[in-house]
Amino acid sequence: MRNLILIAMITFLGFSAQAQTKKNKNLKYTTEVNGNCEQCKKRIEKAAYGVPGVKTATWDISSHQLAVILNEEKSSTADLNAAVAKAGHDTKEVKATDVDYENLHSCCKYEREK
Repeated sequence: MRNLILIAMITFLGFSAQAQTKKNKNLKYTTEVNGNCEQCKKRIEKAAYGVPGVKTATWDISSHQLAVILNEEKSSTADLNAAVAKAGHDTKEVKATDVDYENLHSCCKYEREK
């Protein structure tokens, strides 16, 4: 009887631990991304869509907010921020390299925080 209870407890703990690691298939994520114009909007959204698992991506010019729906089983928010930074745009979490920023068109160069 003891063995049966022990097996049941181990099984239950295994299932509950597995359930905690399940990733969200429709994570709604919003972050601030620096940019200025329609050209920036296209570049930022293109970079976001280049990340596996991104279902929607919309960057608002006036608020500088990038809203994304992301499948966390395919990539993470860190992957998204890195891709946008690689396109030359600073995010709240990841800064673009100086080289990537300098590759932006002159109208797309925003004031960077030091």
